[in-house]
Amino acid sequence: MIQRQETPQAVYIHIPFCTNKCHYCDFNSYVLKGQPVMDYLDALEREMERTVAAVPPQEIETIFVGGGTPTVLLPDQMASFLRRVNAYFPRQSPQIEFSMEANPGTTDLEKLQAMKEGGVNRISFGVQSFDNALLEGIGRIHNTDDVYRSLENARKAGFTNMSIDLMFGLPKQTVQTMHDTLDKALALDLPHYSIYSLKVEENTLFHTLYQKNQLPLPEEDEELDMFLLIMERLKQAGYTQYEISNFAKPGYESRHNSMYWLNRSYYGLGAGAHGYTYGRRHVNIKGVQPYIDATRRGLPLLEEYEISRQDAMEDFMMVGLRLLRGVTRSDFRRQFGSELESVFGDVLKKLLGLQLLEETEDGYKLSDKGVLYGNEVFGEFLSV
Repeated sequence: MIQRQETPQAVYIHIPFCTNKCHYCDFNSYVLKGQPVMDYLDALEREMERTVAAVPPQEIETIFVGGGTPTVLLPDQMASFLRRVNAYFPRQSPQIEFSMEANPGTTDLEKLQAMKEGGVNRISFGVQSFDNALLEGIGRIHNTDDVYRSLENARKAGFTNMSIDLMFGLPKQTVQTMHDTLDKALALDLPHYSIYSLKVEENTLFHTLYQKNQLPLPEEDEELDMFLLIMERLKQAGYTQYEISNFAKPGYESRHNSMYWLNRSYYGLGAGAHGYTYGRRHVNIKGVQPYIDATRRGLPLLEEYEISRQDAMEDFMMVGLRLLRGVTRSDFRRQFGSELESVFGDVLKKLLGLQLLEETEDGYKLSDKGVLYGNEVFGEFLSV
């Protein structure tokens, strides 16, 4: 199994701080006020040092800094953080993709310049909507003016590879408001867009409201119409839907996220981060102070376990089919030394019969219908 031999070429680093907690968010994030930010960066450095000692990196292809909101770091904190990252994961290739998530309300020019000087070359802005009432309703701190200002500052700082996240299926959102948001988003002519449906997760304000029947969500048919509209509008505008939720101009596909979808190994650093190295997955301790304390004793692991060959093959299908080009027999054979149909033949036949999959020259991909029912397709590969 190739995952047990390959050294990761992707790095994920988690900055768990936010200015506030959005109403739908169940990520491992904490309101910034009063947090020991520099102590956390010191702890990250300790984890990086121990990690690269245990698994020395070769050529790193992608680095992704997520959160939380990494851009809540002050410019001097940002510069310090990036110096540490570059010390342990030096940029051996000029083609490296170095991404950072950003909130439009937290990106002034000085901070963006610190990011650029520190090696960041791709920014993913969490815009979510161009409707200020919707933004307020989901607990975002920014408004549309902040979006335009942040993008202008990013361009001034020299960034050209930028993406924005948008959401659909939000409370009180309609197909018409989605139309309006897409008008404004596409007018920006960015190279990449990510579009996600709202999931009501436990331990969020939205879940509490949902349980009380106080969350005015769109009907399922209207949410589906929004997704169909998104796919149609972005395709008309010249974007390729290369993954269920992601659209890009040629050459601007997210290389880091593609590492996940291709079932590749990756380093995972920071509070609550997940990693996958040498066939073993791990999850770090989640709380900020417990994480800091744990790095003084060793690696801050909450849990670590080996992925069985069967689990790895199931993961290959579930994440690989998210890519619209699908999975290939040759890649499956390379990773596992087996034929795809010998492991999943019955499931593939069933999904082909339901017209949720299509056969390609070297494998399988989601059909147009399958794109709309992706979760049902992926679930078919569990414990076959």
